[in-house]
Amino acid sequence: MGQRDVSVAREMAAPAERVWASMTDLESMPRVLSGVDSVEVLTPGPFGVGTRWRETRRMLGKSATEEMWVTVCDAPARYVTEADNSGMRYVAEFRLAEHTPGRTTVTMTFSARPQHGDKLPLVARLLGGLGAKAAAKAIAKDLADVAASVERSPRGGGPDGA
Repeated sequence: MGQRDVSVAREMAAPAERVWASMTDLESMPRVLSGVDSVEVLTPGPFGVGTRWRETRRMLGKSATEEMWVTVCDAPARYVTEADNSGMRYVAEFRLAEHTPGRTTVTMTFSARPQHGDKLPLVARLLGGLGAKAAAKAIAKDLADVAASVERSPRGGGPDGA
């Protein structure tokens, strides 16, 4: 197993601009995503290439903090984030497509690849398909949380529309 990609899509009853605003509002992320405990924004200014933050979330019953950064930003259609940890490079791509006015499909593709050479760390090799299933479940939950937020609020963001 050299790499594993996980892709999950979710249709939301909201325009792409509202979904984009919610997904890129880093300060509101802990209120929108039930799996995220905290976010510390490390760069000032609007969301875009170079934006960095530390995100603490629960995964597989444990709390973990990752530093992430935006490497591609094409508002309101696509952005890519990356993170490095324990010899792995994690890449998450978010694609938003408003196929029908007021209905947006968000597709998130997550990949994990070794940073150096072809060899995966032992933990990644042991988890294999279990890790992919856990990632798919977490992605689906995040997208469900975003959908709940943008579908109940005219502005997106947190439960109060912020």
